[in-house]
Amino acid sequence: MREHTARRLRARGWKVGTASEFLGLTEQESEIVEIRLALSRSVRARRAQQGLSQTDLASRLGSSQSRVAKLESADPTVSLDLLIRGLVALGASRRDIARAVAEPIRGVAGSAARSTATLDSTARPSVGPKRAGSPS
Repeated sequence: MREHTARRLRARGWKVGTASEFLGLTEQESEIVEIRLALSRSVRARRAQQGLSQTDLASRLGSSQSRVAKLESADPTVSLDLLIRGLVALGASRRDIARAVAEPIRGVAGSAARSTATLDSTARPSVGPKRAGSPS
């Protein structure tokens, strides 16, 4: 989040922080989220690069298209084992998998390190000027 946006939000009564702070994740939990996101992004990119459909990948995994969709969206019900099996089924080597995990995630909406804003319940947000005759 840009600093000027964060300042504007704070001025209107919002708290600004990371998704990890909002969710109360430990450093270890945050790392696992980042790893899961990196692996799922890599599966999606490899599948698309090979011109395969989700159904094609599901067939290789002995799974369903809907499960592959969940796998590619980093759904928490998908095991890390299945994420890795998906990469192996797409021809990824150990080095490819290690590279996918090691690369920092930039600009991913679900990233635990990304800034978020929540309304501070202790502050009254600015909602603009009051109109004549409107209730307080």
